[in-house]
Amino acid sequence: MSLRSRLTAGLALAIAAATLAAPPASAAAPTAAAALLSDPVYDYSNAIREAVYIDTPLDNDGDGVLDKVVADIIRPREAAAAGIRIPVIMDASPYYQCCGRGNESEKKVYGTDGLVTKFPLYYDNYFVPRGYAFIAADLPGTSKSKGCEDVGGAEEVAGAKAVIDWLNGRATGRTAAGAVVTAGWSTGKVGMIGKSWDGTIANGVAATGVDGLATIVPISAISSWYDYNRANGLVNPKVSSVPSLHSLVNSRPSGTCTSVANALSSGADATTGNYNSFWAARNFVTNASRVRASVFVVHGQNDLNVQGVHFGQWWSALAANNVPRKIWLSQEGHVDPFDSRRSVWVDTLHRWFDYWLLGIDNGIMSEPQADVERAADVWQTSAQWPPAGTSTVNYVLQGTANPATLATGTGSGSLSLTDSASLTEANAVSSPTTARTGRKVFQTAVLASDLRISGTPTITLRVKSSKATTTLSARLVDYGTATRVNYRSSGEGISTLTTQTCWGSSSSTDDACYKDTAKTVASASYQVLARGWMDGAHRDSLTSPTNMSTSTYYTITWKLRPLDQVIPAGHRLGLVLTLSDAEFVSSHSTGATVTVDQTACVLQLPIAPVGALTGFSASTPATVYAPESYPAAGTRFQ
Repeated sequence: MSLRSRLTAGLALAIAAATLAAPPASAAAPTAAAALLSDPVYDYSNAIREAVYIDTPLDNDGDGVLDKVVADIIRPREAAAAGIRIPVIMDASPYYQCCGRGNESEKKVYGTDGLVTKFPLYYDNYFVPRGYAFIAADLPGTSKSKGCEDVGGAEEVAGAKAVIDWLNGRATGRTAAGAVVTAGWSTGKVGMIGKSWDGTIANGVAATGVDGLATIVPISAISSWYDYNRANGLVNPKVSSVPSLHSLVNSRPSGTCTSVANALSSGADATTGNYNSFWAARNFVTNASRVRASVFVVHGQNDLNVQGVHFGQWWSALAANNVPRKIWLSQEGHVDPFDSRRSVWVDTLHRWFDYWLLGIDNGIMSEPQADVERAADVWQTSAQWPPAGTSTVNYVLQGTANPATLATGTGSGSLSLTDSASLTEANAVSSPTTARTGRKVFQTAVLASDLRISGTPTITLRVKSSKATTTLSARLVDYGTATRVNYRSSGEGISTLTTQTCWGSSSSTDDACYKDTAKTVASASYQVLARGWMDGAHRDSLTSPTNMSTSTYYTITWKLRPLDQVIPAGHRLGLVLTLSDAEFVSSHSTGATVTVDQTACVLQLPIAPVGALTGFSASTPATVYAPESYPAAGTRFQ
């Protein structure tokens, strides 16, 4: 009999033992225990469903009563009857009523008794039968919760944290009728998961160091709200502003949250790109030293909504504090791995939660730390990320031809770049041999072997501006025809099919079946790999901008978005410089002409060993669309 079969046969005893055991301090080399998984031994259709109203420590709606968040809970009835304590998987979200969750935008559905009869997503269907409770918590000011949503602020984080405190006996919870209720059925161990705003909350709660939070799985999540709404002193027009996000999810009666909404508008300081105390309070990276939970980071390298800066700086801060961690980087945009690598994702997530919440030593922490998608459904693993052997290589700018040269060695020449406010990204990077106003292209020679860039590139330019400030924009480009995941299609790299598959158990009101997806690919002659921007007046400080003297050269350094991409042999790596970029940062065209001293410019790239690729057959074929099919700007943050 296999270990998996013995777990099923030993129902209560095996799950009880796994539940009460602490996660191993470190995992040994994979053994037969790697086959051990929690099995679906509990009856989902008969599970306990309840709602608990939990006191938060704040009263930001000013009604004189502590704000309450609603935790809708589903847990196995048999475990409760046997006195078996179980861990919790929680998705705290502002979207459960306004917008829905997942690729199919599922919302909570309530019965006549006020309890949830259908939970969004598959977490309840899959994990409750395996000995977990699932909690879908409404953030303050959303759905049935009180208080006012403050978009990444103290109220939002404290609201989600209060659920963990209640599970560990540190906060008061009540039924809808007002009776005090405790969570004696819980081990106190919690794993938070969620995509986008939901994953952002997981980051924020982990940064408080709350006891009981064992692991988080932030998917396409923000690590600093400034870096979601701003970029080095510039405003990002592609995303919803903090006040508009508050308005989108707010479910309180008219006028209840006016003062909070006003404070969000004034604090965000929308007229400037400055960093201030408002943004500092919403920067989770600075509190990475408090994180006590393990972290499984998942992000699309081509996410133009929650851009790569969020996983890059969060990952670096976690690494600096020795936080146990794992990372997946895909080629899609703002896409959940359930919709891009479904079967592998569910299996990996299952083992991750089993390890950190049930204490099952299944070997997952001895597996490669990183999974990186190279092309549609072709993945590469690394024992660590960035990979061992990664080193910084300096590239310089040489000459004035079209294109000019990007190479190692010594920079030479100078150029004059005049702002072209109407220049689109497509025109900025395409046809590199053509001279175009407002852009300059630099290219390497044709690559003799594959080149892997893994980490965060940095660019330094020595410039003189004819205006007191100007936007400086840089893009890394892979020049060479290839079939790539089309992250700029309407599905951000996936298309939704009519067929469906099921992941977990179902009830008469809540099925576990979801539409299948396929990768959307396109053949194109180039791909933008990374972008980065800097406002010249913010060159030395994000809090106190200073004008540029028109007679002075300034050495200005900024980071591009992190990446892990391979430029194949036969292609060229390109650097494209422009000034304003109306598509990605707010119109900040000053009409400047900038002189660039190429002898003092450098592009620093983290170059990694190429390594081996591993592929697997997709369950459905990729869908081919025309390249550069751009979705509208201002995509809603979900």
